[in-house]
Amino acid sequence: MNLEALEPQARDIIRRYDQRRAAVLPLLWLVQENFGYVSSEAEFWVGRLVGIAVSHVREVVSFYTMYRTQPAGRRELRVCTSLPCVLRGAEGVLGRLKQRLSIGPGETTPGGELTLTEVECLCACEIAPMAQLDEQFVGPLDGASLEALVREALRDPKASGQIQEPQPFIDTSGPVLSTRFKDPEGTWLDAYVADQGYVAAKKALSMTPAQIIDEVLRANLRGLGGAGFPTGRKWSFIPKDNPKPKYLVVNADEGEPGTFKDRYILERDPHALLEGMLIAAYTIGSHKAYVYIRGEYFRPAKRFQRAVDEAYARGWLGKNIQGSGFDLDVVVHRGAGAYICGEETALLSSLEGGKGFPKLKPPFPAISGLFQCPTIVNNVETLACVPFILREGAERFAALGTPKQGGTRLFSVSGHVNRPGLYEAPVGVTLREMIDKHAGGVRGGRRIKAVIPGGISAKVLTADEIDVKMDFDSLMAAGTMAGSAGVIVMDDTTSMVEALQSAVKFFAHESCGQCSPCREGTGWVNRIMHRIVEGQGRLQDLDDLLGIARAMEGKTICVFADAAAWPIQSYITKFRAEFEEFIRTGRRVPQEVAECRP
Repeated sequence: MNLEALEPQARDIIRRYDQRRAAVLPLLWLVQENFGYVSSEAEFWVGRLVGIAVSHVREVVSFYTMYRTQPAGRRELRVCTSLPCVLRGAEGVLGRLKQRLSIGPGETTPGGELTLTEVECLCACEIAPMAQLDEQFVGPLDGASLEALVREALRDPKASGQIQEPQPFIDTSGPVLSTRFKDPEGTWLDAYVADQGYVAAKKALSMTPAQIIDEVLRANLRGLGGAGFPTGRKWSFIPKDNPKPKYLVVNADEGEPGTFKDRYILERDPHALLEGMLIAAYTIGSHKAYVYIRGEYFRPAKRFQRAVDEAYARGWLGKNIQGSGFDLDVVVHRGAGAYICGEETALLSSLEGGKGFPKLKPPFPAISGLFQCPTIVNNVETLACVPFILREGAERFAALGTPKQGGTRLFSVSGHVNRPGLYEAPVGVTLREMIDKHAGGVRGGRRIKAVIPGGISAKVLTADEIDVKMDFDSLMAAGTMAGSAGVIVMDDTTSMVEALQSAVKFFAHESCGQCSPCREGTGWVNRIMHRIVEGQGRLQDLDDLLGIARAMEGKTICVFADAAAWPIQSYITKFRAEFEEFIRTGRRVPQEVAECRP
């Protein structure tokens, strides 16, 4: 392993960061991309370059799921078995792949051609059941497409063909976010500028920060990553008299099962995000912005980097932007497989070169965030809305929504619908309208049984509860949350017991392990649910599950434990009779049926 040959690239990576240790993740990626895995020798090399002990590098490598410490196959096939894919037959897909390849998850074919990996959500739920072959998403996987995938996967990557790109339904009707989603190859700078791109940025550079904040506040833009906090108010928290550098960090670590909105902004309209970033950075006085993109998003990261390069070349990034006197540099930073990094302080821990551990608050990031400096963390979709507000006016954006939340949202719809896809709609749209009008109703004319309105963390709603508006406040009043607007629809064939087991398996896998109520609680409920699904449950298990969920909720540094508790509480409370019947009859799906399920 000739690591010295990589040192010029390594030095270039380190120069991008304001602290050397922050380069740990990209340096590990550099090693793995060149040698296929991260060896002990490479861990020492990375530690030496950034000035930290090898033990710290080792704990980083072991924390993230995408780093390999042993050689693997020439290609890797990652099969998603999270809830949206399970609803569309992922268990059967994995079973057929195991049979066809004669290997199980975590194993490599005898000739070293392919490593098969079972993973949690890849956030391509619109093409479920799906997988990722090296860097490409493939799906929906059925008999013919599955066989084509196997043939492609076993070929030498240097001589491989091209798997047909899936064509899910992607709304392009706008008016705020989706009008430039038409071209699957992306909208680049010339086309973006021709469509009023960077008009808002030019306007913003002639305004005062206070004027921009006032405009965003009047637009009622709220954080669209899930928290729903007013964006303008968040920006106003940056202290004006703090002499430290100020940072803008973009949370593009989209990992919530059922959600895939940010990926389409990054892939098809990256300059909308960049323009929003420029406005936000100018407003808070930041001259350095970091975009944290989830590790599994290979193509989105490459496309966004292309947009960054275009913006530098045309004077929209760098020194003295468009003669304004304002400077801004942007660094694209890839994660390495950790759902917890979607939590803003865990993201900052990861960006600083460590494990993705959430931090205690206060202090909040606006006071002490990245590198202990004032920091604003915004979601991709939130920032992509900002150019529309500055260009078209706060009143127009506000009028699209409800009295307390302006604008539209990108709704990711998956599960048992006729037309899974991405839809832009006013936040006042009802959940029923989203399913029936936009997504074409429930497949096969079946009845709705349950719907998750905001990603897998949100409490489930029954069929009688879906006449609710999709804004933050309406869904909160209905006892659930808007979250990431990931709508997962379950029809009357769904086993709510198996659906909950899929959810608790996800949370047990993704807990960072820092807080004992979360670490122990998620593992405990996963073991109980596994036993129930195996036909060995007891009625007392249901009360035990609810008790564990109560003990987890509100007891940890971040809200991960709460998010893990909410599905348990809502599924069991609303479908208790089904759970009790499942336990009484000892019913479970036979393995041979599970592996052949369509």
